[in-house]
Amino acid sequence: MRIHARAAAAIALVLAISPTALPRDRDYLPPEVTQALTRGRIPSTSLSVYVREVARDEPIVSFNSEVPRNPASTMKVLTTYAALELLGPAYTWRTRAYATAPVSGQVLEGDLWLVGGGDPFMISERWWSFVNGLRQTGIARIAGDVAIDNTLFAPQGDDRGTFDNRPFRTYNVLPDALLVNFQTIALSVLPDPVARRVRATTQPTPANLVIDNDVQLYKGACRRRSGGVVVAMPDGASGSRITLAGRYADRCGPLALTRAVMRAPDFAYGTFKTLWRESGGALDGGMKQGTVPADARLLYSFESLTLAEIIRLVNKHSSNVMARTLLLTIAAEKTGRPATTFGGQAAVLDWLATKGISIPGLVLDNGSGLSRSERMTAAGLADVLRAAHQSQYMPEFAASLPLSATDGTLKRRFRSPQLQGRLRMKTGNLDDVSALAGYINAASGRTYVAVILLNHPAVEHGPGEAVQAALVEWLFAQ
Repeated sequence: MRIHARAAAAIALVLAISPTALPRDRDYLPPEVTQALTRGRIPSTSLSVYVREVARDEPIVSFNSEVPRNPASTMKVLTTYAALELLGPAYTWRTRAYATAPVSGQVLEGDLWLVGGGDPFMISERWWSFVNGLRQTGIARIAGDVAIDNTLFAPQGDDRGTFDNRPFRTYNVLPDALLVNFQTIALSVLPDPVARRVRATTQPTPANLVIDNDVQLYKGACRRRSGGVVVAMPDGASGSRITLAGRYADRCGPLALTRAVMRAPDFAYGTFKTLWRESGGALDGGMKQGTVPADARLLYSFESLTLAEIIRLVNKHSSNVMARTLLLTIAAEKTGRPATTFGGQAAVLDWLATKGISIPGLVLDNGSGLSRSERMTAAGLADVLRAAHQSQYMPEFAASLPLSATDGTLKRRFRSPQLQGRLRMKTGNLDDVSALAGYINAASGRTYVAVILLNHPAVEHGPGEAVQAALVEWLFAQ
């Protein structure tokens, strides 16, 4: 989905008012970078680089910097910084429980409404806290149904396989106003030689998820990593049934798999029901969806982590669904509800215009970088990074970026003693895309903004990182 008319108008406004819209390229690359391109058989036309000291206006390297390219997950730099500016670092989301029926003798004499507030990090442990907090209000039994209200966000669909036909991968999970544990289970397969069977468990355990386990245990060595287990969902990725088949050697250890499963409302209901019963509660009814009645009274409210904490998770671990949730949250707060991706696009582009940042050719799709259509220029992304460096929220933003040889997606990169902890940079990788963007604290004590975007076949398999390393090491010595 490309930017719509309102978004295009915002870009035109940026181009009209921004002094940085002038061409800034210079036909220069450090020799080390040129050599890395040659070794990787990558044409220089596939590369965009922009580097400048944060305290200066002129770049020291600007190569193809105005060419729009697929930025992969470095697009999250724009989304997370925009969220900080537009929502504030202390912003939180709230998940609420409502009812219209009375509570009598610890019995809710009707439906329980669970209203999603868009919490991007409602993992199992926090969902458990929500359920137990609700139990502590004095409700032991729900006589009606559990009603799910996820209408804060416009429907995002149920097809998680649109991007690469891998709907079971967590990175493809779609945003939802009541998204629990990223709609993901950890499936464990364990041989039990005493019982002569293979056991299968999940964590969390949705009460409405059915597992048909037909795996046969046999005596023998473990010859394959998977042990020969075949995992399928016969009702499709959004279904509520998993089938396990194949043969598993009794000398194999536990097999652990993760799978995104079910629909978001079904997953939220199923895990709620399990946790509610484990906490000692009873539930008489089933599940339904709708909009919470206007006269419903609040029973319990659960607050999320702050936005400053959330963007650390988004950038350090490159969470696509959390980044997409940020864009929808911006839309909910700035352009109206139910929140749409288009509303988020428009709000971010309006914000860029107020900042005087020009990004010619920008295509903002879902804000996560998990997109074939998103486009960004190296110079434009560098302008965003420089604006963030000058922002009152710089400490929160900088702390969200992976730190070289320390954490996140840079934990195992740039591990030489002189580079450890000196880079705060967001990585980006897709098929045929390798990107790096952020801040470098050089040996001289100077701080540089650096952006490297590579779009070329198979560049994500190693050659891209070699080019990035060459630029980083050259820049560190400046």
